[in-house]
Amino acid sequence: MSRVDELDAWVLAYTAYGPTGPAVALATTNDFRSVERLGVVCPPEDKNAALLPRRIGEHFVLFHRPRTVVGSHADVWLSRSKDLRSWLAPEPVMTARAGMWDSDRIGMGPPPLETAAGWLTVYHGVRRTVAGELYRVGLALLDPDEPAKVLHRLPEWVMGPSAPYELQGDVPGVVFPCGWVHDSATDRVRLYYGAADSTVAMAEANLAELLSAVLTRGEPASSP
Repeated sequence: MSRVDELDAWVLAYTAYGPTGPAVALATTNDFRSVERLGVVCPPEDKNAALLPRRIGEHFVLFHRPRTVVGSHADVWLSRSKDLRSWLAPEPVMTARAGMWDSDRIGMGPPPLETAAGWLTVYHGVRRTVAGELYRVGLALLDPDEPAKVLHRLPEWVMGPSAPYELQGDVPGVVFPCGWVHDSATDRVRLYYGAADSTVAMAEANLAELLSAVLTRGEPASSP
């Protein structure tokens, strides 16, 4: 969910399911009592959508994860729109990395945070193991003026399942970032995440430390 001041509203990006699979849909609200549904904006199979809180140039920017664009791959792409209804063709942003903790598939978490260095991005990555799928959380930094360009991406994950409520549940071994809030007074970031598809939990970190980690330890990267 993104606060878009230009619209004086919150824009909700969510996954809508139907007979042909998951699709990305949008809705808006300004009071959290009623919503205006904009409908499906990315057809199946697509999910893990997050909207930037302001336009880049003349376009709104929506991150999402289509499978149909590149066969069975599940990577992060973005699309642009002038009106939140008609969207241009998807553009690649980040891919899953062979042999690493995010080797099977990746997906965007909450809308990226705007910082002086760029758009700080949190995403989930999945690796297949003999015991099943393992979800972890990573960080990347996107160009402030061209969010399809990855400036830095941490090679290691920053959070993985370890607590009992993360290891045991409907889907064990899952930490899935859903939303985050930056408190400018304390510079603390609160990340709300799903744990084992059974619990909602919260983790905290200092924004300056997160940025420092991405800038100093992150691998310079270019878009796919």
